[in-house]
Amino acid sequence: MTNTFSEFRAGTRAGLPFILVIAPFGAVFGVVATEAGLDLAQVMGFSFLVIAGAAQFVALQMMVENAPVLIVLAASLAVNLRMAMYSAALAPHLGSLSFARRALVAYVLVDQTFAAASLHYEQTPPRTAAQKMAYFLGVSTPVVPVWYAATWAGAVLGSAVPPGLPIDFAVPITFLALIVPMLRSAAHVVAALVSIIGVLVFAVMPYNTGLLIAALLAMIAGAETERRMAAR
Repeated sequence: MTNTFSEFRAGTRAGLPFILVIAPFGAVFGVVATEAGLDLAQVMGFSFLVIAGAAQFVALQMMVENAPVLIVLAASLAVNLRMAMYSAALAPHLGSLSFARRALVAYVLVDQTFAAASLHYEQTPPRTAAQKMAYFLGVSTPVVPVWYAATWAGAVLGSAVPPGLPIDFAVPITFLALIVPMLRSAAHVVAALVSIIGVLVFAVMPYNTGLLIAALLAMIAGAETERRMAAR
């Protein structure tokens, strides 16, 4: 019990720095969503049910552009496909947990919780699945509630934010801070470069459908690079 609680506390400490980017990120979404015409209940439902900032921004933008529902869902799914890879990476550590616990982990699985937890699992001696889950939930403790609160604050107080205040800086900084340390192999770098080039090349496509093509090309490029490296 003591070891589990210690892991939880360690995870909470690791998750605290993420507040610096989660808070403005959530606030930006709240502001943008209300400006797009969503009421408070819809904004909060978005953040509670989807709890995926990048996918929420993509879906919101496409909804504003009156994109077909299937296109909105497909683009959001493409953006969130990385969660499937996150789940596969965490399965060796948390796969033995009960279904209810795995469902809880799946709900709070976001870029920040995955990045902190996966790095911790690699750098520490073997832990039990219960201890690993305690650490994971510890990381999510400051992250998830702040996301909700920041979304609410952005939706309610958004009109009071000065137009010139550049709070949208949080969006790119968040992903740069998460992605760069995770580029640990040639396959990762290739996938990142292909996705960047793909987004730029296919930016002219309607409803941001270029994201779908860029994501697919990036996954193919990364997988092929990894296959060739393994073959050597």
